Amino acid sequence: MTAMDRQPCPVPQHVGIVHKQSSPEAAACAAAAAQYLRSRGLTVLDDEEATARRADLVLVLGGDGTLIHAARLLRGRAAPILGVNMGSLGFLTEVPQSELYQAIEHVLSGKAVCTERMKLRVHLHRGAAGEKVVDTEVLNDAVAAKGTLSRMAEFEATCSGEYVTTYKADGIIVATPTGSTAYSLAANGPILFPSMRGLVLAPICPHTLTQRPLVLPDDQTVNITLLSDSEVYLTLDGQTGERFHRGDRVQIKQSSNRVLLVKNPQIGYFGLLRAKLRRGQR
Repeated sequence: MTAMDRQPCPVPQHVGIVHKQSSPEAAACAAAAAQYLRSRGLTVLDDEEATARRADLVLVLGGDGTLIHAARLLRGRAAPILGVNMGSLGFLTEVPQSELYQAIEHVLSGKAVCTERMKLRVHLHRGAAGEKVVDTEVLNDAVAAKGTLSRMAEFEATCSGEYVTTYKADGIIVATPTGSTAYSLAANGPILFPSMRGLVLAPICPHTLTQRPLVLPDDQTVNITLLSDSEVYLTLDGQTGERFHRGDRVQIKQSSNRVLLVKNPQIGYFGLLRAKLRRGQR
């Protein structure tokens, strides 16, 4: 990790709280955290719009999906996110619930450190006319995958204008280093250190053993065109989606925006892998 990838986390004045909406436990924890923050003299923002515009710290209470939602709320604004895990896995929400107030005090002490996470810019161009129907950013991945009853799809992939291959597969994943431990990992993709700059291009169940996941430099632009009539959907960070028609092309490249995550000083990345994946255990 380089000096560019980590930076001091400024002491906040305005804190937005984003919690897992389906969890009564997370809602109760959010209410208690808001009261605690106010007792420490901080302004707690009451809604997502205020959080998006004014928060200089976002406290996330939930799982990785909740943190991704919070990152989308910020629309590229580099406000640090403190993720507290109340979900089932929690690669992004590094802080356990039992250490919530300890983590808040660490931020308020001015000693906390943020790590930068790369994002991807995703454009979906429709048909021969190339109309842009999606223009957004993702923190984890963009996935083009067939529907439940659809036949195998056929995709052409290029990298900065150079033909890569034609995939016959259930789909294709383009992931950030952060997203390398998400769907890409299930598709036999590699684990990338999260502060790296690069892309993972991973086919889903390809119809050939020779089409393996690729790691590409961060200055490359990936284009994926659907060549078949299969029912395919483009899913963005597992949260939003768009139907992908034959002839549509999705363009994916590095975004200039970054997501800042408050580092948990109690555990390093390899400790996180061991804890979450039981890596190295028999």
